Amino acid sequence: MTGRARGVGGSVLRPDGLAKAGGTFVYAGDLSAPGMLHARTLRSPHPRARIRRVDTAAALRIPGVAAVVTAVDVPGVATYGLIVADQPVFAATETRYAGEPVAAVAAVDAPTARRALAAVEVEYEPLPPLVDPEVAAGPGAEPLHPDGNVFREITLRHGDPDAVGPVVVEDSYLVGMQDQAFLAPEAALVVPAADGGVDMWLATQWLHSDREQIAACLGLPEELVRLELAGVGGAFGGREDVTLQVHGALLARATGTPVRIAYDRVESFLGHPHRHPARMWFRHTATEAGDLVSVHARIIMDGGAYASSSPAVIANAVTHAAGPYRVPNARLDGLVVRTNNPPCGAMRGFGVPQVTIGHEAQMDRLADRLRMDPVGLRVRNALQPGDVLPTGQVLGPPLPAREAIEAVAARPLPAALTAASPVTARPGGRGAHADLARVRRGVGYALAYKNLLFSEGFDDSSTARARLELDADGRPVATIHSACAEVGQGFVTVAGQIARTELGVDEVVLRPADTGVGSAGSTSASRQTWMSGGAVRGACVAVVDRLLARVARRLGLPPEVVEAPRRALVITGGEIVGAETGTRLTLAEALAEGPVEAEHTFHHRRTTALDAHGQGDPHVAFAAAAHRAVVDVDLDLGLVRVVSMALAQDCGTVLNPLSLRGQVEGGTAQGLGLAVMEELVTVDGVVTNPTLHDYLLPTTADVPALDFVALTYPQPDAPYGVKGVGETPTCTATAAVLAAVRAAVGRDLRRVPVRPGDLVDLADPVDPLGGAPYLGNKAAWGQPGEMERG
Repeated sequence: MTGRARGVGGSVLRPDGLAKAGGTFVYAGDLSAPGMLHARTLRSPHPRARIRRVDTAAALRIPGVAAVVTAVDVPGVATYGLIVADQPVFAATETRYAGEPVAAVAAVDAPTARRALAAVEVEYEPLPPLVDPEVAAGPGAEPLHPDGNVFREITLRHGDPDAVGPVVVEDSYLVGMQDQAFLAPEAALVVPAADGGVDMWLATQWLHSDREQIAACLGLPEELVRLELAGVGGAFGGREDVTLQVHGALLARATGTPVRIAYDRVESFLGHPHRHPARMWFRHTATEAGDLVSVHARIIMDGGAYASSSPAVIANAVTHAAGPYRVPNARLDGLVVRTNNPPCGAMRGFGVPQVTIGHEAQMDRLADRLRMDPVGLRVRNALQPGDVLPTGQVLGPPLPAREAIEAVAARPLPAALTAASPVTARPGGRGAHADLARVRRGVGYALAYKNLLFSEGFDDSSTARARLELDADGRPVATIHSACAEVGQGFVTVAGQIARTELGVDEVVLRPADTGVGSAGSTSASRQTWMSGGAVRGACVAVVDRLLARVARRLGLPPEVVEAPRRALVITGGEIVGAETGTRLTLAEALAEGPVEAEHTFHHRRTTALDAHGQGDPHVAFAAAAHRAVVDVDLDLGLVRVVSMALAQDCGTVLNPLSLRGQVEGGTAQGLGLAVMEELVTVDGVVTNPTLHDYLLPTTADVPALDFVALTYPQPDAPYGVKGVGETPTCTATAAVLAAVRAAVGRDLRRVPVRPGDLVDLADPVDPLGGAPYLGNKAAWGQPGEMERG
């Protein structure tokens, strides 16, 4: 592909795609340096314990061990954190979750480092862990941290909070802990520098945030901490938090030697925050005609031992709890709590998948009560631009929620399962021998909307540089420099498409992402195509303006044309053309005087924080999506096969159709995984399945081909009219699969992931949040009225 086909709107291939598919791509874990040391981390086996003594002497006596560092070796700030700096670099006097770092070692090779870990002597005094978020937030609970046990509480009131319609449905729901489970575990290469600083190559989602936290803990100015993005093998929110960066830097500075620090799979499961488990209660009321009157909800999320992004996740959950529906009256309460469970933070969807499970189950229950079609009920109540949200924010255009649910409902259904179908099409596949007479099919729908970009007044921005010059052969080439972390979302493709479109060149070089340019913000919140794409576009526009002004001066055009050269000159087809002036010269001729460079910082519109009543203008924009799931369930074994997934999604202007397809398929697969298999199980605060043998992920055998409809309504205030697309399908996929399973088995399923025991009574269901049997709404939660008052 050449020329305009490689610009905005084309299905341009990823520049790293062939290397990744062929196994030659270099990930962070593949990096090495001559003479480097290998680092490992010692972690507490206890979810809660006092540390009586740490003795590293025996470890240091082992031949080949270069250094052991503990809390006493941290020269700067002892704690770090994405929003709140509450997490110790190393536990000093107390451990608050099983897996918390206590020490780190560097040795000549990995086996020696492992022996050194075993030789570090730590005397623990185990304490009773507090793992139930309700108990941790309750009166008289022992504080687990000087900051207390509640990360954030939100009380949202809209309209008449006491209003109740004549038709009432209410229930409670549980969501287990999901892990991002990216395929390349955390890794970094750290090299000590002659100026006393460090150079670091790592897999992360936000280089500048990492640098800020690392520098503070090292007691160094930020300019002495230089970070460059290494190959990232998946992220999904799990690389937003600092994990091994400070440990590797401390060891590199202590030894004066390059250090490779990398997690194995078990350590990866223990080392990064996960999706928040949630306990939710909803009450929906409506008129007999099916118009929503009110939504009441109470959401409790388990944030684990440290804050991470919990304060922002609960805000997302509460502000989206009523779903993409017109709700004149709402009482929505949210609480995210500190426990001795593993920390939880960002994961694809950021609080919205959990509440979508609840509000969509409620819409199905309401449709049953009203004897209405569940799609029709959603269409009747779907938000439209101009509607007022429960936060008081007026919804701006576009939001084709109604169009999404109508489009997905219109897609053809898959063929019925018959005796002629291959055995692999049955639940359980070839090995389960499902009896066709005992297989039931169900169809389920889900509609949701998801905020885009950072919220609640965060001054979100992204900076990029563009340079246009001649290469050694005299051909025009553009160079783009951005700190945007490429974690699979496709910025490495889109940046080049934007540069080709704006600069009129075919050759574009994307410099490695590093801290040598201004921050691009985090690769999260569905923001980078909008934000960093906007920064690249702005930098390219500035380059064109400067180049055209140079040409206008050379041609002796009037000063007003030099100041605004686009009045008379344009770049088209690799040439600068002026119809009125008779100008026509190649870009190579225009660049003969030297390169042109510009930097641009892009901002979105300002938002506001929520007030004491949950009111404000917190979100920049939204995207809608609807899924329809078709499942087959073996009633004897409780096995579920997802037969079909159809998705209609609000995508704005599509910059790269191929990349869009990859994002929505991946988001759907991740939501499917949460519905029927993915759960990080803890017992008394200890993770029991921290391997890919026991933490089950969907494979190509589990994920059906996606029937996808892109709804392309341009976003007015975004570059090219784009919208982020990666998170929204994850929000609806889980709820749609759960609805389909409910329809197939006729059971009142209120917990995800659904287990075989939930479907066939093979065992007592277990509450994934606390390990106790889950006995249903009233037994687990108390009376709904009591919950509401509480």
